[in-house]
This record gives sequence, structure tokens and C-alpha cells, in this order.
Amino acid sequence: MANHKSAIKRARQNIVREGRNRSIKTSIKNVMKRVLEAVDEKSKDKASDALVKAQSVIDKASKRGVIHKRSASRKISRLTNRVNKIATT
Repeated sequence: MANHKSAIKRARQNIVREGRNRSIKTSIKNVMKRVLEAVDEKSKDKASDALVKAQSVIDKASKRGVIHKRSASRKISRLTNRVNKIATT
């Protein structure tokens, strides 16, 4: 356990940030799952709407530093490719 006053405060801040980051990461997983479910149903409209929402959530997480910029870009790219595949078929 931390002994110095500044270290105790840092430990408190880490707990708060950890909870916030976990919540944001969970929301990323949920929006990605909605896109993939729409793709499995082959519903073009539903998938494209879910993709727009997912892009927003992932970009915000990246901007806040919860996930890396390249990780966010990779997730969006993979989801977009999936949605585009059903749009062409």
C-alpha cells in the first residue's frame, strides 16, 4: 500500500480511472457486437446504423486515451469491411 500522501492520492485516482475505462471498454464491445449481429442477419440498414454508432463510441474512447488510436482504427476498419461485404452481396 502507498505510504506517501501523493501516492495515496494517485492510488485513489487509479481506481476511479480503472472503473471509467472498464465501462468504456464494455460499451465498445457491446456496440461491436450489435454490428456483427446485424451483419449475421444480413440486414444492411441495421448494420450501417450500428456501424455509425460503433464508430462514434470507438473514436471517443480513442480520443480519451482508453484505447490506442491505431487499435481504434483497426476495429473500425474491420467492422466497415464486414458491413461492406453484405452491402455488395
